[in-house]
Amino acid sequence: MTAPRVFVGRHIPEDGLAMLRAVAHVDVWPGELPPTRAELLRAVAGCNAVLTLLTDRVDDELLDAAGPQLRVVSNYAVGFDNVDVPACTRRGIPVGNTPGVLTETTADLAWALLMASARRVVEGADYVRAGLWRTWGPLTLLGPDVHGATLGIVGFGRIGQSVARRAAGFGMTVLYSSRSRASAEVEAALGAVFVPFEELLARSDFVSLHVSLSAETRHLIDAAALARMRPSAILINTARGPVVDTDALVDALRSGVIAGAALDVTDPEPLPASHPLVALPNCLVVPHIASATRATRARMATMAAANVVAGLRGDRLPTPVNPEVYG
Repeated sequence: MTAPRVFVGRHIPEDGLAMLRAVAHVDVWPGELPPTRAELLRAVAGCNAVLTLLTDRVDDELLDAAGPQLRVVSNYAVGFDNVDVPACTRRGIPVGNTPGVLTETTADLAWALLMASARRVVEGADYVRAGLWRTWGPLTLLGPDVHGATLGIVGFGRIGQSVARRAAGFGMTVLYSSRSRASAEVEAALGAVFVPFEELLARSDFVSLHVSLSAETRHLIDAAALARMRPSAILINTARGPVVDTDALVDALRSGVIAGAALDVTDPEPLPASHPLVALPNCLVVPHIASATRATRARMATMAAANVVAGLRGDRLPTPVNPEVYG
């Protein structure tokens, strides 16, 4: 009996690849960069399963290229805005993701960005490397206090709540805005207060974004939202790049509408080295590394692989995005 064929969009940790190789013939895209669209369409042709990354767009064109034998799409991510889920559902193809696994790791990075931007850590390191550190200076690289400040969290799911939990150690006032309000028990446990989005922007010293990307949240942080923030405020984004209007952010940082920004995700992504955001001293940009710990990426690999294995066997996916496909 011929083994099923699985295409994997790039090298993932061996923990997941070993699971796939035990049940299927596995083709892994060999490059560091993702395949071009034409390369991707050729690579998935005849496959029974595809394990995609956020850089791989899954739509009707790709599903047609793969062929009618395609049984499952597994996305190596929590988010799945790169996948046309309704298109997969119409064809009876289950889609899986990796929820929950990167909650604490992403919250850790949000805090790393908050601390680094507030205390100007990267600027300080560059200052030393440039040979500018000649004495202790009473006005050198001053930044805002984190302890006792007000933290505004936009999106209060798993990650947003984990960020709030960390704020307790800094004695911060925690405000949050979300589509749905958390229970009174959760609010009490986290010391978080639900407020309208506009009030959160106006009151917060730090605004941290933790929403998924949708038509509703695209450019949620636009010029008007930035204008509502404090001139001393810092924006942190570990959600999705297009949640922030990039051009509006550049203008706000240049003109002092807000004090700073720290971004793990950008629009476009990757951000070219020549982009204005990269040159701004009050903007810290890192290359989408919120889940980049060895343990988390390995767990993502095994979860994504488990979805593929289940799909090939005709079993329900452990973490389906479209469970209605089983109805």
